[in-house]
Amino acid sequence: MAKLMTRRRAIGIFAAAAGLPLLYSSSVANSSPSAFVWSGQALGAPAKLILNDHDAARAHRLIELVVTEVARLERMFSLYRDDSDIVELNRAGGLVAPEPEMLALLHVCYGFWESTGSLFDPTVQPVWELYRDHFAKPGADEQGPDATVLRDRLKRVGFDGVKFGSGRVAFTRPGMAITLNGVAQGFVTDRVVEILREAGVESSLVDMGEERAIGAQQGGEPWRIGLAATQDSGEPDAVLSIVNRAVATSSSAGFVFDQSGSFGHILHPRAGATPERYRRVSVIADNAVTADALSTAFNLMDVASIRQVLRGYPDACVDLIDLTGSRQELGRQA
Repeated sequence: MAKLMTRRRAIGIFAAAAGLPLLYSSSVANSSPSAFVWSGQALGAPAKLILNDHDAARAHRLIELVVTEVARLERMFSLYRDDSDIVELNRAGGLVAPEPEMLALLHVCYGFWESTGSLFDPTVQPVWELYRDHFAKPGADEQGPDATVLRDRLKRVGFDGVKFGSGRVAFTRPGMAITLNGVAQGFVTDRVVEILREAGVESSLVDMGEERAIGAQQGGEPWRIGLAATQDSGEPDAVLSIVNRAVATSSSAGFVFDQSGSFGHILHPRAGATPERYRRVSVIADNAVTADALSTAFNLMDVASIRQVLRGYPDACVDLIDLTGSRQELGRQA
């Protein structure tokens, strides 16, 4: 049976401000005269918003607006809801009159699919389902699914088989399905940042599955983000200081299908195997959707390939730990 974790990656907020509560409570709380914290859920994962604003009424209105918008986007992108647009797309093989945000995110996915040599591929979902169903059975073969069945599932994978335009999204091969879990959290985080910036917010830390900072903390100090391979790691293996930047971390250990942890959730779209390269890969970028997508794809690449892809993203850098425990920093801030 799969060893479930609440998030596909773990990343912690450290010393955001004195006295800020770090427990998720599905509520809005005042932790200082001008700091407001909302904690809840977004796309099946814990979410948090820290908003610094001296106008309490405005802060609460903005938080309500954010919660409403996140719920609206969740109805499009969540695989955890039977009534979501993506579940309907996977069920029917097509979606009529898709929402603009769905089309926008598919365009984003196509860009990352191209830039990563097709290693970022949301159509890997049928392979993910194969591993899930295999290890959910009592006495499942610890070596994984049957190789012939796996090869058949891999024939359904390929983002070039997703056709989308203003009037419809459709799969061109039978049995296809997509997951946006490797990018939707970053997309939603960026949308929340957009809402807050349009309202004039100058200091906030947004975590809708990935973290992105607006400005610095109230006192001018950077926001501090802790990195770890899994949410229950206890202590971070590194702490980043960020201002107006986004951070996303992916790790194959963040979700595993089997009790031994040999089969993780980050699957190669052509081989179907779980790579064993890194304990974690963290990407720092100017926006959360870029950090989110690249952190997923980079788990499938060697360091030389990561460096090559980073040339196309001059605002991004990588902080990773390999299986030996060695830490490397790649890109602009390295």
